[in-house]
Amino acid sequence: MILACQSICKSFGEKEILKDASFHIEEREKAALIGNNGAGKTTLLRIIMEEISSDSGNVVLAKDKRMGYLAQYQDIHGHRTIYEELLTTKQYIIDMEERMRSMEQEMKHVQGLELERLMNTYTRLTHEFELENGYAYKSELMGVLKGLGFSEEDFGKEIETLSGGQKTRVALGKLLISKPDILLLDEPTNHLDMESIAWLETYLLNYPGAVFIVSHDRYFLDKVVTKVIEIEAGQVTSFQGNYSAYAEKKAQLRDAQYKAYLNQQREIKHQEAVIVKLKSFNREKSIRRAESREKMLNKIQRLDKPVEIQTQMRLSLEPRVVSGNDVLTVEGLSKSFPGQTLFTDISFQIKRGERIALIGNNGTGKTTMLKILNSILPADAGSFSLGSKVQIGYYDQEHHVLHTEKTIFQEISDTYPTLTETEIRNMLAAFLFTGDDVFKEISALSGGERGRVSLAKLMLSEANFLILDEPTNHLDIASKEILEEALNSYTGTVLYVSHDRYFINQTATRILDLTNQAVVNYIGDYDYYLEKKEELTEKYAPVQQAAVVSEIQETVSDNKLTWQQQKEEQARRRKQENELKKTEARIEELENRDKEIDDTLVLPDVCTNVGRCAELSREKEAIQAELEELYEKWETLA
Repeated sequence: MILACQSICKSFGEKEILKDASFHIEEREKAALIGNNGAGKTTLLRIIMEEISSDSGNVVLAKDKRMGYLAQYQDIHGHRTIYEELLTTKQYIIDMEERMRSMEQEMKHVQGLELERLMNTYTRLTHEFELENGYAYKSELMGVLKGLGFSEEDFGKEIETLSGGQKTRVALGKLLISKPDILLLDEPTNHLDMESIAWLETYLLNYPGAVFIVSHDRYFLDKVVTKVIEIEAGQVTSFQGNYSAYAEKKAQLRDAQYKAYLNQQREIKHQEAVIVKLKSFNREKSIRRAESREKMLNKIQRLDKPVEIQTQMRLSLEPRVVSGNDVLTVEGLSKSFPGQTLFTDISFQIKRGERIALIGNNGTGKTTMLKILNSILPADAGSFSLGSKVQIGYYDQEHHVLHTEKTIFQEISDTYPTLTETEIRNMLAAFLFTGDDVFKEISALSGGERGRVSLAKLMLSEANFLILDEPTNHLDIASKEILEEALNSYTGTVLYVSHDRYFINQTATRILDLTNQAVVNYIGDYDYYLEKKEELTEKYAPVQQAAVVSEIQETVSDNKLTWQQQKEEQARRRKQENELKKTEARIEELENRDKEIDDTLVLPDVCTNVGRCAELSREKEAIQAELEELYEKWETLA
């Protein structure tokens, strides 16, 4: 055991955040801390790091073990470059290397016992230098920086010039390189793109110490953790397994608790009815029996009714008008900014009912693309057109659709003036704004609260084409699941940008990957995208070498498959793959049946039954004939 929390209690005013919270983490264990927004996850991490004190209880760290903590928001300052900032974590190695160089010079000028003493010290020092990865620490630094999404051009940028998200990535890099015995990470994937998150998953899986992660990224948790520690209504419960295993066990536990509660309530009501009936007989013997039952009933430990924690928004999306089948057509779209080309000559179509995820690394132009489609930004070239009766509902991750000077109530009432005060209050209550909360100004709201206001406006819009930019940002896991359910039951069309791979897997029917200034189409979910990424990127969006870019651009229209051809080719390949799987499954089924028949024919009561033997032989012949056809078909498909 490397870390234990024993009976931790913490309250803020009358609100009890943690009640007798106890759990432990083993060495090298990868654990997640989950719970709804406001449940107390960050508070618990800060108690462990002694940034704030608990009201009671203890935090026990194993002897001589070191903790490292990544807070959600970083405030790094100074004039060091990104590379120099990470280099500070290796200062002890730099000092060791300088001492070795100094000793090498010194050994040139001494002899005898002094030389022997220096050589012994030098041997010990070089051994320690090797153990500390001294010969490769610069490569390690560069590997971590590139893994977290920094290019070599970024290495020389000063910390003062970085955004909040970049500073958080620098802080994460420093923490990983310093290799504490236990890492405490509060939302480490918030500012990472998909490639960087995948890199971090691999890094943490191979990390030699323990890891304790607060994250709403369920795909990330599924890949990394083997234990989930949940905070709910102040209570802390531990579950073995990854997030999916936790979700399944949690549902079973809730169901069992509710059934136990209902059973107990039925028994209590039954006993109360019997007691009333016995007393109504008004005889001494029956009254004594009634009193005896009452005593037994009073001794029962009453189960509390399992409460659905009221921190989940209620979301229902439904279009007012059905659009035409062709929802959006994009042709030859291009966009550049000074010194940076985002995408060139992009074409694609969206049909009614599709739910399409637009993905790509940071800086590839995903948000820009959505802004162009919403006429917020102009394209440099190309065009797009909306189909018949298409009405757009736009969710902007920066929430520019909100007016910061207005209150929440005014934001809704001014946008939808026909709604009554009661209707507005009921709507806002569904998004967890009750009482005087509705009169808070937008400017005073957190990112998560602004997101809920934007979702409320989106729900009221009754649009049939939703364009969403990072809709799951700032949402806790329960709220993400509600949004997933709402989108999956939505009968309109959805185009969204998201880095949440679990969310994409749950909702997307198609993926568009914005990469190498082009767009690649994947007819499937995120797992299918991962499977086909390398193959399809090479085919439809190969990396262009700088020396031949102009030549390629001149001939690209001749060589590149049209959007429709790309889509048809992928549909054909997907159909072929499905057909191959069906063929393999049928072959396996027939081969198993063939073996069953062979086993059956040797049974004493079968081999003596001429009619049964003939019947089985005919079936065996039919199986062999079908198998011959299937083998040929499999060979062609494979």
